[in-house]
Amino acid sequence: MDNNTISNILDFGAIGDGESLNTRAIQAAIDTCPKNGVVYIPAGTFRCGAIHLKSDMTLHLSEGAKIIGSADPADYPIMKYRFEGLEEMCYTSLVNAGIRGREKVENIIISGSGTIDANGAELKKKEILTPDIKRGRAICICGAKNIFISGITVRQSPAWCLHIIYSKNIEISNIHVHTKFDENGVRYPDIINGDGIDIDSCSNIRIHDCEIASQDDCIAIKSGKDAEGRAIGIPTEHIEIYDCLFKHGFGVAVGSEVSGGVNGVYVHDCVFDQTYSAASIKSPRGRGAVIENVLFRNIKQKYTENELHDCEWFRGALYIDEFYSHIEFDPSKEEPVCDGTPHMRNIRFKNVTVETTAGNAIYITGIPERHIENVSLKNVTAKGKYGFIANNVNGLHLDNVQVTAENGSDKIFTNTEIV
Repeated sequence: MDNNTISNILDFGAIGDGESLNTRAIQAAIDTCPKNGVVYIPAGTFRCGAIHLKSDMTLHLSEGAKIIGSADPADYPIMKYRFEGLEEMCYTSLVNAGIRGREKVENIIISGSGTIDANGAELKKKEILTPDIKRGRAICICGAKNIFISGITVRQSPAWCLHIIYSKNIEISNIHVHTKFDENGVRYPDIINGDGIDIDSCSNIRIHDCEIASQDDCIAIKSGKDAEGRAIGIPTEHIEIYDCLFKHGFGVAVGSEVSGGVNGVYVHDCVFDQTYSAASIKSPRGRGAVIENVLFRNIKQKYTENELHDCEWFRGALYIDEFYSHIEFDPSKEEPVCDGTPHMRNIRFKNVTVETTAGNAIYITGIPERHIENVSLKNVTAKGKYGFIANNVNGLHLDNVQVTAENGSDKIFTNTEIV
């Protein structure tokens, strides 16, 4: 790095003792950083509130550097941006880009071997005391393009850990995310909605060589919720996820807030270690839009724990669910087709091995008024507490599919066309 372009936060008064509040010092280093310059975080623990990155800069966390979030909600000004599919009043996140004033930002790098710790176990307890204001995230990037995030560790957010919204041309490489346990296996208390990475109305995204140990979805792919999401109408498309290790949580999820549509998701060469599911694709009535062209290839998953069981929120190791969030439902009862009627098509699983002691090996259930179309499974070996359930599918392609159920029938298909 060229010393003429480095803004060391120590030169702006930052103190890395873990106690001093460094928000102003770090923000000053960012605001005065020259174009294409580097804001340098040296070794030490730097407590701060919300900071805002700008275009054409690098935030570099050196070895031994840690940014830890303040536990005071007052250090995170309230702003409007998307959470769980809707534009809401939210606490700002610890590290932000494009949130303040909703300015467009571009050409940002977050790099290094240091840690961004959002102090979520403490902060969440206080942020939920104002239920009309949604919890912040560890990192939130909105309305951005050309973003590269590499090397860092991101830990314990009060909600989702890394949230990318309305953005394009993003690469996330070789990062570690911890939202359920720390690196030593100690569980964070009371973390909920602890997704690892959420991609939300974005395009041209690559995530690779990452390790994500999550309390909820390891990676979730979204595009807005219900009428508001359809009105905004920004799809998520052209997503590639590969060479990643996922631990705990729920693997890679598409949904359920997908009202802007999803097109082109490719997940390959990944290992899912003690994740409840490898793949979940979920969009109940009300969401509308289309989920299409999804491929999971060269996937291995195993879940042998007993913490989680089949319910309305998760159905098995591989599942496609248009009755997501419904405890009781009749898969044969039609409702009128409308703008909120979901549509799923062209979903493939190839070279996949999954095993779960908790739920269905494979579960695919569409709505009767608009069947799921063209689902292909090739070279799939699946073992579960229950077997393979399929309802309301037009064009279920099965090629070398082996299913073993510990309880009940291996396969139960209803109103499903096998081709």
